[in-house]
Amino acid sequence: MNDSNEPPADSSPAPADHSWRNVLWIMAVVQGLVMMAFTSSGPFLALFIEQLGVHDLRQVAVWAGVISSSNFLISAIVSPMWGAVADRKGRKLMVMRSTLAISVFTFVMGFTQSVWQLLAVRMLQGAFSGFSGAANALVATRIPEDRLGFALGWLASAGMIGSLLGPMAGGLMVDYVHSYRVVFFLTGAFAMTAFIITALFIKEGPIDASSRPARPKLSLIQQFRSARELTALYSMFPVLFLAQFSVMSIQPVLPLYMKELTGSTAYLGTIAGFAFSVTGLADLIASPFLGKRSDKLGYRRVLTICMTGAGLFFLPQAFAPNIWVFIASRFGLGLFIGGILPTANALVARLTPASERGRVFGFTASATFLGSFAGPLLGGVGSAAFGIPSMLVAVCGLYIINMIWVKLRVKDPQ
Repeated sequence: MNDSNEPPADSSPAPADHSWRNVLWIMAVVQGLVMMAFTSSGPFLALFIEQLGVHDLRQVAVWAGVISSSNFLISAIVSPMWGAVADRKGRKLMVMRSTLAISVFTFVMGFTQSVWQLLAVRMLQGAFSGFSGAANALVATRIPEDRLGFALGWLASAGMIGSLLGPMAGGLMVDYVHSYRVVFFLTGAFAMTAFIITALFIKEGPIDASSRPARPKLSLIQQFRSARELTALYSMFPVLFLAQFSVMSIQPVLPLYMKELTGSTAYLGTIAGFAFSVTGLADLIASPFLGKRSDKLGYRRVLTICMTGAGLFFLPQAFAPNIWVFIASRFGLGLFIGGILPTANALVARLTPASERGRVFGFTASATFLGSFAGPLLGGVGSAAFGIPSMLVAVCGLYIINMIWVKLRVKDPQ
């Protein structure tokens, strides 16, 4: 496989004026916008819950975990279905569907008047999700096999740019207009822009049914049972689940921890946004390098390095004496955490036929969504029961456990 503008032989052929590089850069822009939409409200979600009438800090922590995780549970259930639809109807269509759903339901969140309404809208959003699986499948079927780590690394970098800009934009907007609701409208605009770009600029050829093994249309339960055929999932499902569980378990309650460290709420929105964004900045620096290295050094080795480094950088966060040590630790975390998901997804793609990648990425998306569901839920409950520093130490342990699993069970493709 050479570094040419030709797609892999078993993927849908790209139009002559759309090389795989063009598809990659356009999808990178879409990924960045979607991640801006996902992260804009993250720094103040717990504070918005307080504004909706929940004032006890322990209850706020629990509600933040429940609301953050609710849509991910629904997403985990429906993602295999959307992945199978992507293989039949096209990955571009699934990207458009998910970005439109994100936009509409996030806009509706700005009008919620209680935590129960906010929870209901988040769950509805989850039923129409599946962006990450569709985007990964679209890119993975248009990229040369020996460039998958490079491509998915850049896709992750674009997501990190969105993660960098989203919290900062949300935090600055909150402090400027003194309204949490406005940021939900801003978030909806980001996702709508991603929808428009995908509709106008991504070209996907017709799905070639002859390149795909004949399969009857399966029910949702049958889709999960059929996963037993996908040997790539056996070792990677726990890796993706634990990676996402670890990072998401502490995310919803970090603003409360930063509030304790600063001792002031004058510019809490900006400080929280900055603390979230430095992780994205470090991700942006490291992800392209790690993605490119994984194609050469091996996916297993890069996963081991990233998980070890990410785990160790949670310890100084747990014992941070002030907000600046905490922010510096978040930057160190970002240097390693950004290489985990793109490297894991590149490995899954290399182990899967191109005609099956929509379905496979639907299942791997279920793993990450389950981690995103269980992480905030258990993290919120654990933080309320044992304290946020204790949860940060526990997350360190989870990353080390994940690293050991990778060394024992994950194999690089031949």
